[in-house]
Amino acid sequence: MSNHLQTVRQFLEALNTGGSGSSLQDFYHPEALQVEYPNTLTKNLTERDLPALKAASERGKKVLSGQHYEIVRSYIAGDTVIIEAIWTGTLAIPIGQIPSGGEMKAWFAQFFEFRDGKIFRQRNYDCFEPF
Repeated sequence: MSNHLQTVRQFLEALNTGGSGSSLQDFYHPEALQVEYPNTLTKNLTERDLPALKAASERGKKVLSGQHYEIVRSYIAGDTVIIEAIWTGTLAIPIGQIPSGGEMKAWFAQFFEFRDGKIFRQRNYDCFEPF
């Protein structure tokens, strides 16, 4: 397994165990940029630099009481790791028809480009179940 794939696995495990904000900073390059393509939750293409990523992860802790990523497939192409994952989030607040304590599910394709051993670019393509 490549070092980059191992880093992605460690990053997702940090998210699985409640990591957010500054605790995720070590995974990202200082000039990191994440792009989230439009989906049911995020209506418009959204770009986040490192400070915005940290802030978004802190906001997420108010919405989710827990989350879990299950990697279904992974691919390595040079300095890029591509994963297909099933994401399950336990809600801290109700969203749509899902009550607080209920689960939201999505299928993610995520592309992680590395520079200097850190996540430099991240692209998310998220497909949520109806809620």
